[in-house]
Amino acid sequence: MRRGSFVLDLLRRPQGAFGVGWLALIVASALVSRFWTPLDPFDTDPYAAWLTPSLAHPFGTDSVGRDIFSYVFAATGTTVVVAVASGVVATVVGVGLAALGSLTARWVRESVAVLIDVLVAFPTLLIAMALAAAFGGSLTVVVVAVGIGYGVTIARVSRSEIRQVVRTDYVLAARANGLGTGAVLRRHVLPNIAPVFVVQLSLSMATSVLAEAGLSFLGYGAPAGTASWGRLLSDLQKFIGVHPGSVVWPGLAITLTVLALNLLGDAVRDASDPRLRSRRVGRGAPTDGSSPRTAPPQPVAPEVIS
Repeated sequence: MRRGSFVLDLLRRPQGAFGVGWLALIVASALVSRFWTPLDPFDTDPYAAWLTPSLAHPFGTDSVGRDIFSYVFAATGTTVVVAVASGVVATVVGVGLAALGSLTARWVRESVAVLIDVLVAFPTLLIAMALAAAFGGSLTVVVVAVGIGYGVTIARVSRSEIRQVVRTDYVLAARANGLGTGAVLRRHVLPNIAPVFVVQLSLSMATSVLAEAGLSFLGYGAPAGTASWGRLLSDLQKFIGVHPGSVVWPGLAITLTVLALNLLGDAVRDASDPRLRSRRVGRGAPTDGSSPRTAPPQPVAPEVIS
């Protein structure tokens, strides 16, 4: 599929349009917040405590007079950094373990399979809390914990997909022609497992957002002086009985960001997986944006739609 048609197919899907739109807003907010915020997110004013939402304070203020909107706005930078960094770590760990578990000697494959089964038994948040207890709470701990924890999950899911690809005729022919393992992985394996990998990567980034918020809520995540949705929730939850509306904004930001990452991963998988596109064509739905009446017939392999 051409890049332009892929983007159009992605944006035509409601979940894809929502995911792209919300994440674009979060990334833009993260970039802008590094240079400008409506008010200083850490500026306190006891005389301005618990102001109701207004033009000056769209989300109101908290118990020490901080502007909640400015704090939530500034915390988008922390969220984006953690999500992207943990995604990179999870990609390196997941692809590395999956490749070792599929493209190497048998004893290496079996050893890696056992290692993956052992590591996947440990929840990501438990790994993060153990690292935070050992090295202190920081965003680096969250990134490493989520990257390792979900990288193992990516490896477990991707390993079976890679093993199916490496048994195909074109991969066997490429190896017979002297193509190395790295080239086989780059040219043939990764493009074919991309739909599955993208879904797992989006789940990894969504988990990192939840992990950062949860650990910051518990005091193990973002350090003092760093804006974080989880830390703001921790500060506000003590007053939830008298000011319940204050916790809505950071909670809504976390919820929508996690939802957008999950929906975008599903939309990318549906738009990029040729098997799913073949099913749509088989039902008469065009993939090139034309109407069903004028769409040209497409051959579909029986084993694809069975």
